[in-house]
Amino acid sequence: MVFHIPEKVQYIIDTLNANGYEAYAVGGCVRDMILGKEPEDWDITTSAKPLEIKQAFRRTVDTGIMHGTVTVLLGKDHYEVTTYRIDGKYEDYRHPKEVSFTSRLEEDLKRRDFTINAMAYNPEKGIVDLFGGMEDLKKGLIRCVGNAAERFEEDALRILRAVRFSAQLGFEIESNTKEAIKEKAGLLKNISAERIRMELTKLLVSDNPDRLRLLYELGVSKIIIPEFDRMMETHQKNIHHSYTVGEHTIKTVCAVAGKTGENRFTPRERCILRWTMFLHDIEKPGTLTVGEDGQHHFHGHQEKGAVTAKRILKDLKFDNDTLEAVVHLIRWHDYRFARTPAGIRRATSKIGKEYMELLFEVIYADICGKNPELFDVKIKELNEAKRLYREMISRNECVSLKELNISGKDLIEAGFKPGKTMGIILNRLLEAVIEDPSLNNKELLLNMAKNFHKQNM
Repeated sequence: MVFHIPEKVQYIIDTLNANGYEAYAVGGCVRDMILGKEPEDWDITTSAKPLEIKQAFRRTVDTGIMHGTVTVLLGKDHYEVTTYRIDGKYEDYRHPKEVSFTSRLEEDLKRRDFTINAMAYNPEKGIVDLFGGMEDLKKGLIRCVGNAAERFEEDALRILRAVRFSAQLGFEIESNTKEAIKEKAGLLKNISAERIRMELTKLLVSDNPDRLRLLYELGVSKIIIPEFDRMMETHQKNIHHSYTVGEHTIKTVCAVAGKTGENRFTPRERCILRWTMFLHDIEKPGTLTVGEDGQHHFHGHQEKGAVTAKRILKDLKFDNDTLEAVVHLIRWHDYRFARTPAGIRRATSKIGKEYMELLFEVIYADICGKNPELFDVKIKELNEAKRLYREMISRNECVSLKELNISGKDLIEAGFKPGKTMGIILNRLLEAVIEDPSLNNKELLLNMAKNFHKQNM
């Protein structure tokens, strides 16, 4: 079996071979090649020691030389080249305290996480598959190399990686690997928030985010996001709903932003939308009340949910822009649009133009996770709101102070004094223009401002 590998990867392998060393592409890039996917990164493993790697290439960086990794620079590209190694004892459930180098490829491959990531390739030798990775790719299985419990004790992040690979590849997790995850899930307490965030995000933005269910079933979410367990166990006896909060959440995550190949949203927007749906009902368990008719109600879950989501996203070390966007969308996710031109302008003024298309997508996904019998009615209402919004945009109607055809500077030049009263007047002008866009004329607005000022004197 011969695969095409990039010219520069081939150059690195050939150079190391010419110097008397073995060298292979290894890990995820080999897996992706076999699956017919374009690898994002190319990692190379070799029998050469770090100093020998450095001697073989003109430009290198000591990325992780103590652990055998040297980055080879070729033009603008860089490739990590790592010496075959044996990991020593893991003391923090993440990193080996020490490593030792070996001349045997087998020793290097058997320390890796899953069989599908433990294959090596070079054009001369072909695929080196010592642990059944090819067979597991055919079967669609995620299986640990060797003893699963030992692999997870070495690096607890592998627990989340197993679920993430299941989502990204659409594979099942092999039964012994599943049992080891259940047994060792508690070790995730030792993993940094940043690493957990990265794996959860990759799972969420994948084409199989329903694998979130595995986090609950395998006892993982209980450790990293216990609020999700409460959601999975909270029923919604309500005419609008047919599922538990958790199952509703999973359905909405699957419905938002479409498949990756559709490219309907940027990667950043996709991340924001998927995290929004994951957390949008997170405070329903905490706001559940039962009416006299036996119906469940969740009053205030939007605002409380925004607060809880902000805490979770902060704990996971999200950047401020993503955090603020997710929290904002959660706060408004249950908004009921007044389906009139003025109603849409008022909504846009409150929510912000930059969020409206994202919010429409959030509301669409939310509908997809509700009572299917009400789907057509709710979608019709949403589509009417979208139509009115897009008409408003096409007419370039004013919904914010920055779009008002008068400014504080204009009022000062007309004799108004800066201060609280001027701010009140500008907001009243905006309210008037939202009700009647034809009023967004500088001369009209200045006369209105003078009248408002007289009324407040």
